[in-house]
Amino acid sequence: MTLPQPTDISDDVRHALAEDVGSGDLTAQLVPDADAHAELVTREDAVLCGTAWVNEVFRQLDTRVRVTWLQHDGERITAGSVIAGFDGPARALLTGERSALNFLQTLSGTATRVAHYVDAVRGTQAKVLDTRKTIPGLRRAQKYAVTCGGGHNHRLGLYDAVLIKENHIAAAGSVTAALAQARAVVAADIPVEIEIENLDQLREALSAGATRILLDNFDLARLAAAVRETAGRAALEASGGITLDNIRAVAETGVDFISVGSLTKHLRAVDLSMRIVSR
Repeated sequence: MTLPQPTDISDDVRHALAEDVGSGDLTAQLVPDADAHAELVTREDAVLCGTAWVNEVFRQLDTRVRVTWLQHDGERITAGSVIAGFDGPARALLTGERSALNFLQTLSGTATRVAHYVDAVRGTQAKVLDTRKTIPGLRRAQKYAVTCGGGHNHRLGLYDAVLIKENHIAAAGSVTAALAQARAVVAADIPVEIEIENLDQLREALSAGATRILLDNFDLARLAAAVRETAGRAALEASGGITLDNIRAVAETGVDFISVGSLTKHLRAVDLSMRIVSR
C-alpha cells in the first residue's frame, strides 16, 4: 500500500528527541556501546502506522542503526508477531526506544480506531472523515494515520478550505449571505462547505448553490429526509454524536461523508514492545 507521508517528519522527531533526550541519555551510558539486535513485537491486533517516524528517530540518533520492517504502514498486524528488527549500537537503540514507540503506538492507535469505523460502514457509499480535533503538533501525522486506517482527510487546517459554521452564519446574517461572502473572498478552487442545523437551512443552502453541506447533529430520520430533499444536488456530510454503535445506521441514510472527531481525539495507543534479544 502506497500512502502519502507528511513532509515534516524530521521536525516531529527533532522535537521529540529534544524533549526526551535533552543534553544526553544518562542511563544509556551504563551499558557497553557494542552492537545489539532488538525486535519490535505487537501485543495486540492493530493497523500499523508510523514506521517513517521510527526510522527517523534512529537516523537522527545514530546512522549506524539499521531498521528492517517485516510489515508496513496500513497493514493489519496480529498479536504476538514481530513487526521489525533493529541492529546497531546498543546505546542508540536504548535511547531511541521510547520516542520511537511513542510515535508508533500513537499513530497505530489512530489508524486502528479509524479501521474499526471504516469496517462498520463497508458496503455503503459513505466515507469516514477526520476533523481538526488532533493532538497539537501532530496533526499531519495523525491525518496520515487516518489514511492508513482506510479513512479520508477533511481540511487540514483553517487555511485550505472554508467551513461556514453557525457563528459565521449568525455574523453574516443568513446562510445565503454567508455563502455569497465566501465566494467573494476565496479563490474558486478552495472548497466551501456550510454547516446547517435544520431542513429549512438546508433548503436555503441548496437554493444559494451550496455544493457541500454539513448536517450538524441530525437524527436518523432527519438525515434520511435531508438526503431525499437534496436529491444529489450537493454532497452531504453527517457530523455530531457519531459512535461505532451508530455509524452504520448513519451511513445507511445515504449521506456521502461522516466526520468523526473521536478518530483522532479519543485514541488508545497500541501495545508494542521493543526488546533487545542479543548483544
